[in-house]
Amino acid sequence: MAISLVWFRNDLRLADNPALAAGLESGSIVPVFVLDPAAKWGGASLWWLHHSLASLAKDCAARGAKLVLRRGDSAAIIAELARTLGAEAVHAGRAHEPWLRRVDRAVAEELAKRDIAFHRHRSALMFGGEQIVNKTGGVYGVYTPFSRACFEAFSARPAIAAPQRIGSIADVASDALDDWQLLPTRPDWSAGLAETWTPGEAGAHERLTAFLDADLDEYDRQRNLPGRSGTSMLSPHLHWGEIAIDAVWRATEAARTTRAEGRTTFLKELVWREFAAYLLWHNQDLDTVPMKAQFAAMPWRDAPGELRAWQRGRTGIPIVDAGMRQLWQTGWMHNRVRMITASFLVKHLLIPWQTGEAWFWDCLVDADVASNAASWQWVAGCGADAAPYFRIFNPVLQGLKFDPDGAYVRRFVPELANLPDEVIHAPWDAPQHVLRGAGVILGRTYPEPIVDLASGRDRALAALKEIGNSPS
Repeated sequence: MAISLVWFRNDLRLADNPALAAGLESGSIVPVFVLDPAAKWGGASLWWLHHSLASLAKDCAARGAKLVLRRGDSAAIIAELARTLGAEAVHAGRAHEPWLRRVDRAVAEELAKRDIAFHRHRSALMFGGEQIVNKTGGVYGVYTPFSRACFEAFSARPAIAAPQRIGSIADVASDALDDWQLLPTRPDWSAGLAETWTPGEAGAHERLTAFLDADLDEYDRQRNLPGRSGTSMLSPHLHWGEIAIDAVWRATEAARTTRAEGRTTFLKELVWREFAAYLLWHNQDLDTVPMKAQFAAMPWRDAPGELRAWQRGRTGIPIVDAGMRQLWQTGWMHNRVRMITASFLVKHLLIPWQTGEAWFWDCLVDADVASNAASWQWVAGCGADAAPYFRIFNPVLQGLKFDPDGAYVRRFVPELANLPDEVIHAPWDAPQHVLRGAGVILGRTYPEPIVDLASGRDRALAALKEIGNSPS
């Protein structure tokens, strides 16, 4: 009977896994995950990866297979393991991240030397990065026409059930997951992550079911309100491939709803994720180099104290601080607030977007290089389909509009919890007797704003006009 290697990467699941299904079709398989130093994962991502691999290993063991863990160069490990086992083929999901694409080329070269087939399957995304082209055969640079093309072309594949049994080889040497030391030690900052998330395939499906049952109907109305649980929070599960995009799409289309708007808006968000991956495919330095060349001359500021205040949620701007504290505590931030906090950093503080992108990368459990970089470039005004340069979010107005009762701020900035709704987003405007009654002393119990919002906006506009804003 033929033996295949199934190389898990961003598809840490058994159901709807085409690489696994293809391997099992040909006989026995050896499931393997390689912790490659070429990967650049942040601390929160490593926490998630540990628990996701533990879940996957448990699911494999329940079906008679051992998940083999190896640490080191993927090309050397995969090729040698396949040769040693006498494998006829290696199956893996297709990659879109630049570092994984480079690894794939090296693995393909090593396997070819040994006459071992290397099969890559669509697993993480709706399409391959090269598949969607505009009417002239070129690359889309704007989301709306790209999304139309995706809706016209995409059809979720039929469900692939998780195997009941996995024919495997049990005596393959494996690293111990705990020896990789992916979890934080001193200090252990992960308590909030553990309270918020259940990494693994079962947790992903539970999250999807809960969202479809409770929030899909009103998704278009609730998704911008951070004080309510109106979003799916599926992003880390999709990023790690604990649930297939096809499974989410099928379930969403099949869900009972009373309003089509909620379903349509959610599907468009899935396509936005696809658009980010598409941009990364065609711009492999998306996380460091602005897509609009003139932004290379942007007169950014070096302000380490202000950066530190932003990172720790101590800017004196309540909605910004709430978002940054949510990020630190839970490894995730509501999408509307991601835009507000990012705009504040790059516009009001004039600190480079790459600095914010790097901080999010380290703190997010859903740190996806495509989505993270594309979103930061959009807010900064230098990416595809970017916000107009003069669009600078006013965080006070954003808070009043999207957190009108202050629920979000009160949750993550509890020192302001006793302020009335009408001043909680701008406590510096509150009369002294109101501040005293709420137990707030600006500059002591809660910071004064680190920047005057009007002055910061004017400074950003001047800098943006200086570099010019014609598309490039």
